[in-house]
Amino acid sequence: MSGSAGHLRPLIFYNAVMIPADFIQTLLGRIDIVDVIDQQVHLKKSGANFVACCPFHNEKTPSFSVSQTKQFYHCFGCGAHGTALGFLMEYNGLPFVDAVRQLADSVGLQVPQSESKDIDAKRKDTVDLSGVLSSALNYYRAQLKESPVAIEYLKRRGVSGQIAARFGIGYVPDGWQNLATVFANYSDKVLVTAGLVIDGDSGKRYDRFRDRIMFPIWNQRNEVIGFGGRVLDKGEPKYLNSPETPVFEKGRELYGLTQAMKSIRGSGQVIVVEGYMDVVALAQHGVEYAVATLGTATSATHIQRLSRLSDHIIFCFDGDAAGRRAAWRALEVSLPHLVDGKEVGFLFLPAEHDPDSFIREFGREKFEEALLNAIPLSAYLIQELQQSQDLRKEEGRAALLQSAKPFLKQVSAPLLSVMLRKRFAEIVGIARDELDGLLDIKSPYIKQIAAKPGRRESLPSAAIQLAAVILASPRLALQFDLEITSSADPDMKILDQLLDFCRRHPDVQVAGAIEAGLAHVAEPSHLSGVTNRLAWMEQLNFTPQQIELEFQDGLAKMKKELEKKSTEARYRTAKSTAELKVTAVPNAK
Repeated sequence: MSGSAGHLRPLIFYNAVMIPADFIQTLLGRIDIVDVIDQQVHLKKSGANFVACCPFHNEKTPSFSVSQTKQFYHCFGCGAHGTALGFLMEYNGLPFVDAVRQLADSVGLQVPQSESKDIDAKRKDTVDLSGVLSSALNYYRAQLKESPVAIEYLKRRGVSGQIAARFGIGYVPDGWQNLATVFANYSDKVLVTAGLVIDGDSGKRYDRFRDRIMFPIWNQRNEVIGFGGRVLDKGEPKYLNSPETPVFEKGRELYGLTQAMKSIRGSGQVIVVEGYMDVVALAQHGVEYAVATLGTATSATHIQRLSRLSDHIIFCFDGDAAGRRAAWRALEVSLPHLVDGKEVGFLFLPAEHDPDSFIREFGREKFEEALLNAIPLSAYLIQELQQSQDLRKEEGRAALLQSAKPFLKQVSAPLLSVMLRKRFAEIVGIARDELDGLLDIKSPYIKQIAAKPGRRESLPSAAIQLAAVILASPRLALQFDLEITSSADPDMKILDQLLDFCRRHPDVQVAGAIEAGLAHVAEPSHLSGVTNRLAWMEQLNFTPQQIELEFQDGLAKMKKELEKKSTEARYRTAKSTAELKVTAVPNAK
């Protein structure tokens, strides 16, 4: 029997929302993944499956395969994989619950309401916040139309009425309690929770935003979740943002992403800037694929979200000291999330310019020309680390390697990691193997090739082979008769979880097994081995008899592996015991 697997949770949690797991199974059984993906990526029939050029990395020959019978997708190029839910999350950047709701709406299903009063109360609070923020937005937009001063300010900044409407730009007049004319109960606590009003020390309330151009911030469902307010002339702070609320997390959201999504897909790139007006000005001049951080440094979540949407991220910051610091922070955050085939670059404008002023003065053509000359992350890293060292001296070159070490060890993209280490080795005049040894850096890519010469790298472990077979035919889990002990091996953990789930749900569909049995309990990078093997079986149109043979072959391989591990463990134990006995013998005289 399987030893360490946990049990399927009857509810899937996400940000205080609970969705019954059996509803996910029903939903995945109702939809067709081919229809879902074909709305976003044109699929072509190829044998038993459908194929396309992968939407998650650049390629000229299709390696993205969609199985209609198994209801999952897999890219043989980059390893992207999943169900219809996973596709919506990755391709559109949707949270899990939003992807569930979108799929449910498409087939006329209602996502079940939680029976938990606490969860329902939190959900109601979220709905209340959305309504309150939407009412505030309507008020701000109406006030803009009534304010010649605000309209003149936007005109002076080159913002047309069409662009102002597209971004929902508004204005809030000067005054301490303007929102009292919008909300009948100005003392309602929800106004404070939404970040619209502040409780003063004397107990008197007042509006957070006063005499500012208002920029609404939307989430992926086109709901207003917060605001950024900019002073019209001089004043501090120049920008004032909504505080963190139950619906607004600054380190996660990006200004303008909703409006930029289509252009990001079309252009294949996304520009990250620092200010709301930068995004608006760029859009005004036809550069519609820009987003802005919300008064915070670039976060890992920002990088992950943008990497799902585009293969090329360009950080465009001012050329002053503050801009350089922001760029370096973006570089540091990006390193652990780099993927081969995706690029991160940096564009530094002249010190007297930001993206807003630059494009207004020089136009779209010059700006996009500058984008083409953005510094690649690798070159920027080398440039910054080099400039503080005297490379004519051995000490300077040693110092360069020492300063580069923590950065090189963070690079997650195997091929880029190799290229960067090779470049640093050339700069200091040593062999790359020497550099790897000195810095104690082991490349996963090099380890993989060295451990599996020739064509062997395509052969899966017995655990992965069995996991793929069981996904193809879940009832085979009932025939698995080997003991899996607790193991640190990720492949074994995946098999253990899958066996536990499929024994209790032997008639589950493949997509349901991936979503409920694996997707929320295992690392995606490990799961790609399973879906890669499953996609390979699909391409070869394995018959039930061939699947059974594959299962028996996997069992035989695993039995040998387990026997070998057991023998090695007994040998280590015996050797350790013998050494202890020798140590315990007193010295004879």
